Amino acid sequence: MTGLVPRRLLLTALVAAAAGAGGCGGDDEQPESGARPSPGELAVGIGEQRAAMFDDPRFRALGIKHVRLVIAYDAVRVRFERDLADAWLAGASRAGVQPFITFGHSRVKPKKLPSVAEFRAAFRAFRKRYPHVQLYAPWNEINHSSQPTHDNPRRAAEYYNVLREECDGCTVLAGDVLDQRAMVDYLARYKRHLKCTPAIRSLHNYSDTNRFRDSGVRDLLAAVPGEVWLTETGGIVRFGRSFPEDEQRAARAVRFALRLARRHERVNRIYLYNWTGSQPADRFDAGLTAPDGSSRPGYDVLRRELGR
Repeated sequence: MTGLVPRRLLLTALVAAAAGAGGCGGDDEQPESGARPSPGELAVGIGEQRAAMFDDPRFRALGIKHVRLVIAYDAVRVRFERDLADAWLAGASRAGVQPFITFGHSRVKPKKLPSVAEFRAAFRAFRKRYPHVQLYAPWNEINHSSQPTHDNPRRAAEYYNVLREECDGCTVLAGDVLDQRAMVDYLARYKRHLKCTPAIRSLHNYSDTNRFRDSGVRDLLAAVPGEVWLTETGGIVRFGRSFPEDEQRAARAVRFALRLARRHERVNRIYLYNWTGSQPADRFDAGLTAPDGSSRPGYDVLRRELGR
């Protein structure tokens, strides 16, 4: 009848509207970029701060297609950070791998919590310089005390909103939390300030991986809907008194990290950190290769787990 919507079409429209309610739109509403083609398969990536990895034959032999860089939010305005991003992204392009950029505190003013307007302006500058990057997380380890967002979940959520608004067609991950105490409480406060419900959440589960448990992953999966990526994890070779230097323990943790991720169907991608080991004077080391360039047992475990 003229002027009336048939009931079947009306119901179809209502269902579609309900399915889209709270959605963010854009590519991260279509998580096929990380979804497993079939049960048991997992997309594996590596996080690394140095561009030399891309030309290492051992890296290329793994067949890795996903890589992650943590860079200061104001990188374009700081020459040494801009040079790092230039070299790293050029290396990723040369290797034919997908770059994933996670922002973090300024290296010049690490305690500064940028305003929403400052973060927006900095992202626009980054996006203009590197328009080919399509995969982002707004801020690294938002709940950790090293980050100025650790006591301001509202600002962390606002940074997510900025990237969703500014990067049409991009995949933007929410959260990027560390599996530490009060993580779930932080997320509860964080999500109140999101303008939409994200399709993909991000977790760093070092505690799970290196203590051979999965409580952090299970807590996150229970607290949020949708797809989860483990965007930073790995076998810790050395970290203060908690983890005295032990390459074999780290190798077992690499194996555990991959198998833990495979056990959870909503976990569709994992990024192991990192490729290059730290010098003995550094407190933290999770490298798959040693500072002298030699391969560590963790690399051999990864190679075998990938069937290479």
